Amino acid sequence: QVQLVESGGGQVQSGGSLKLSCKASEILFSIYALAWYRRAPGGQRDLVAHITSGGTTYYADSVKGRFTISRDNAKNMLYLQMNSLNELDTGVYYCNTGWTRDSRYTPYDDWGQGTQVTVSS
Repeated sequence: QVQLVESGGGQVQSGGSLKLSCKASEILFSIYALAWYRRAPGGQRDLVAHITSGGTTYYADSVKGRFTISRDNAKNMLYLQMNSLNELDTGVYYCNTGWTRDSRYTPYDDWGQGTQVTVSS
């Protein structure tokens, strides 16, 4: 039911930064928890970070202190600021809507097309 469009990916060198954006088309955007997932080359789609409807954030251990997830409910936008990038951050990044309960995120079955992030030395 929710349409999601990711953008902002690209090619960067190790230590560089990128900011990803996700636009959602949904009148009830503000009630959802939101998340960023990453599919590494040859791997599964793993949760990178999520943010509750109230703005509480959670991060995978591998990105703590480097990535920041944020949302702008007035614009139906989700963001992921990525700093100090390394080669392990390479992958296709997807946004998602869902729900958070007891600090755990559960996605609904709606995904964007993904945006490629490639980090090289």
